[in-house]
Amino acid sequence: MLLNILDSICEEYINIFMFGLNIFILLLLVSLLIFVRDSKKRWNKMNDYLGDVTKTVNSVRYGDLTKKINELDIPDSKDLTESLNRMIETLKDREIMINEFQKDLLKQNRILEQVLNSLSDGLMIVDENYIIQRATKRVAKWFDSEGKSLPGHSLHDYVEIPRKKPVHLLNNDDVSVPTKRDLNFCISSVELNIDDDREKFLVILKDVTAQKELETLKDDFVATLTHDLKVPIIAETNMLELLLDGSFGDVGDKQKVALKNMQTSNKELLDLVQVVLDTYKIRDGRITLYKENIMLESFIEEIFSEMKPIANKTKNELVFIRERNIWVYADRFQLKRVIKNLIQNAISYGKPKTPIEVTIGEIPEFVTIKIKDYGAGISREELDKIFNRYYSAAKKFRKIGTGLGLYLALQISKAHNGDLTVDSKEGEYTEFCIKIPVNYERNSILY
Repeated sequence: MLLNILDSICEEYINIFMFGLNIFILLLLVSLLIFVRDSKKRWNKMNDYLGDVTKTVNSVRYGDLTKKINELDIPDSKDLTESLNRMIETLKDREIMINEFQKDLLKQNRILEQVLNSLSDGLMIVDENYIIQRATKRVAKWFDSEGKSLPGHSLHDYVEIPRKKPVHLLNNDDVSVPTKRDLNFCISSVELNIDDDREKFLVILKDVTAQKELETLKDDFVATLTHDLKVPIIAETNMLELLLDGSFGDVGDKQKVALKNMQTSNKELLDLVQVVLDTYKIRDGRITLYKENIMLESFIEEIFSEMKPIANKTKNELVFIRERNIWVYADRFQLKRVIKNLIQNAISYGKPKTPIEVTIGEIPEFVTIKIKDYGAGISREELDKIFNRYYSAAKKFRKIGTGLGLYLALQISKAHNGDLTVDSKEGEYTEFCIKIPVNYERNSILY
């Protein structure tokens, strides 16, 4: 009986337990069903969100900055959406700024191109091998070529330039263009500082035809004028000598002084005319040197004897400084002209009662003759100009000058394969240095 009761109680508990278990399983299944359904919805939303982001990013990638990411009810997505949309707005603003900048840059480029094409000179960019990179329309017109076809070609194909001369050494060199034989050109170059593997140069080609014609006319006029002027001046000189010699009767002492002053002025005038004429001859390449071996010691002393009367007027002392005697192989007349001109300048522009030093010496390959005065000196600005034709400092000192003396002295020095240089300090000194190639055969013996 008791067992029956216990069995019935156990069975009852088992039934209750099974019922509870079934209820739990059912609830678990329902919960799983609800969770899976919600997860699927969230996954679909996330998938849609990621798809929207991908489409927007691709649109931005290809330049469409009008797209934006739509906001979805996904946790933690709001901040990301706002950040991406702000980035797209920023890119859009930058695109507008870049477009405006590009428009302005294109406008400036067109203006610059028009300015360059309006220049009378032709401009080219070439590398160190003369290969043309770019060229203006003026160059293309001179070369009878389309501008776009010039890049990649050698400049030697269009301009006759010494092939061994490096680009960076071009400096107002006369050249010819086969397609424009009736025109005269000169060419120069400027190095460009460009970050590139190869050096680049701006080459400037100038049409100097009109300038050459004008210089020829001017030189021809000067040559004709000076040649014609010499005739009456020489005739006047001869007449003054006859008067002083008494060929036309006795001449009083006062008359002799007047005639001698006229003779001195006449000689200075003849010298000026001769300088102008010689300058024309040198420029025309017609100077002829008659070289001989010259012993500088006696040569300088001979010049001193001629210049001392002039130096005495300003109480300047001519001082000759030398360590040993030196020989030079030069044109006696032309070299004397250069030295006398420099001494004359030292007297004219130096201080009275100060020494004028003439020093002979040697440097590798050259004999040097230095003329130094202790006068007003030459400013740094004038140092670059004093050897130019027709440039003269005479007006500064209220003196008469043609501006050809130093130019002629430089050309004579160069004709000897030498040079003429100057060193000066304002208010202290000026020193000119004549350089003549050394005569090793003669200078092997010390004197």
